[in-house]
Amino acid sequence: MKATQKPLFFIAGATAMLLLFFLWNSLTKKTEEKVQNDYYIITNQIRKMNKMVVMEQDFSSMQKTKITSQLLGSSLLPSTEKEIITFTKTNAQVTYDLSKMNIKVDSINKKLIIKELPNADIRIIPSVEIQSMDDSFFNRFSDKDFQKITKSAKDNAYKTVNQNRLRAEGRKQLLENLDQIFVLAKALNYQIEDQTGQLDVSKL
Repeated sequence: MKATQKPLFFIAGATAMLLLFFLWNSLTKKTEEKVQNDYYIITNQIRKMNKMVVMEQDFSSMQKTKITSQLLGSSLLPSTEKEIITFTKTNAQVTYDLSKMNIKVDSINKKLIIKELPNADIRIIPSVEIQSMDDSFFNRFSDKDFQKITKSAKDNAYKTVNQNRLRAEGRKQLLENLDQIFVLAKALNYQIEDQTGQLDVSKL
């Protein structure tokens, strides 16, 4: 009896060890597959966002300019006045190039690390059109006058655009795009770590 019990104990022990090995192997494999799937899902979402975000605003304004000069350039003659009305259309753009984001996915420690965010690029494009002008035969508008008036209208357009407001609205749009990644990361139990100092992680 004792001789037959030893092989049985050995077989039972070996069977138990094999079962534990296969169970451990199965659990480890499932964990590794889940880690890889989570990593793929997040990195794929980041790749999908590598695009240009552009916000535009349009402004328009009228400007009346009067130029007074002496008739024939002589102080002895009466002065004459010429007038021009310009219409300025201004297109203002704030752009974020999301391909310049640097986001690291640490699948081992389950962290989404924000290393770098793109800066806003603001472009202001004014276009000046002459609506009407009133001059005389003796006091015509010169090319120099037109250049000066156009420059003045464009300078006025640059001052009209509120660049701080544009940046704020552009940043809001940037955060809305990033929120797609953050929501996904949190759903997969990833911790979000900001190394840029530009995000309030407590509100994410």
